[in-house]
Amino acid sequence: MEAAPDLRICVAGDSFVQGVGDLSGGGWVGRLAAESRRRGRQLTAYNLGVRLETSADVAERWYGEAVPRMRHADGTGMVFAFGVNDVKVEHGRRRVKHADSVANLDAILDTATGARWTCLVVGAPPVPGEANDGEEALVLEEAYAKTCAARGITFVPLQRVLREDPQWWASIEAYGDGAHCDSVGYAKLAGLIAEGGWWDWLDSLARRD
Repeated sequence: MEAAPDLRICVAGDSFVQGVGDLSGGGWVGRLAAESRRRGRQLTAYNLGVRLETSADVAERWYGEAVPRMRHADGTGMVFAFGVNDVKVEHGRRRVKHADSVANLDAILDTATGARWTCLVVGAPPVPGEANDGEEALVLEEAYAKTCAARGITFVPLQRVLREDPQWWASIEAYGDGAHCDSVGYAKLAGLIAEGGWWDWLDSLARRD
């Protein structure tokens, strides 16, 4: 029987990638990685999430962290998930201007596709206290979706569906830091990302000559 291909992915982003708030320690990345292995994929998922990071922070560091983790794999992929901290207001202004946020994603995808890594982008979930009651987060997500569509890259939106979900807001309240969700919320994120294209994307990973 032929061995399953060695698939490796890196997931670069912020605290929601890291899974802050999930007492199980898995977050949505760990949940999807575990389910992928249960379904027979020989997947290694490297979590490159860092708390408080913006798109600019991720853009500065992700490539150097990804390169050594991708060597010798049969299939490689990059997942990017950020934006929550871009729209966060500090000292009366957004941490990252809208145009810069979009440019950061564009540059990241340029580098990733240039390295022949198959990409998936996940939108930022809604959190309490976003700029302009969350409208800037929604506008940013729509811009990210357009950037990905222009490149034929799968994008998973989270803003609209989670805004209307009482269980999501309850999961943030349950954890208690005013921003992050508990394990229930991370299970919900994993489900939405799975439904949003995870399996087709994972099956598309293959080394390109």
